[in-house]
Amino acid sequence: MEDTEEEKKDEADYKRLHSFPLIRHSDMPEEMRIEAMELCVTACEKFATNNESAAKMIKETMDKKFGSSWHVVIGEGFGFEITHEVKNLLYMFFGGSLAVCVWKCS
Repeated sequence: MEDTEEEKKDEADYKRLHSFPLIRHSDMPEEMRIEAMELCVTACEKFATNNESAAKMIKETMDKKFGSSWHVVIGEGFGFEITHEVKNLLYMFFGGSLAVCVWKCS
């Protein structure tokens, strides 16, 4: 019984420690980057168990705010090679191991 309580405490500590967004790469202007980062955090927290819904929320919001043709990938293990418009890329981590990539390609 103590092991499971200890494991839960360790997991809670880990999540609290890694609950901030970590931007790995971005070439967006500062205002756009901050809005996109906050949107990603909100979507990932709201849809913690459904990455597809979080990505859809981010994409639709970015399309409305900054014009169409935004793409979003959220997951824990993926590789990618993309073509994007200059000053329209955000690659970040959230919650420890959840990666979020947002980019615009016309």
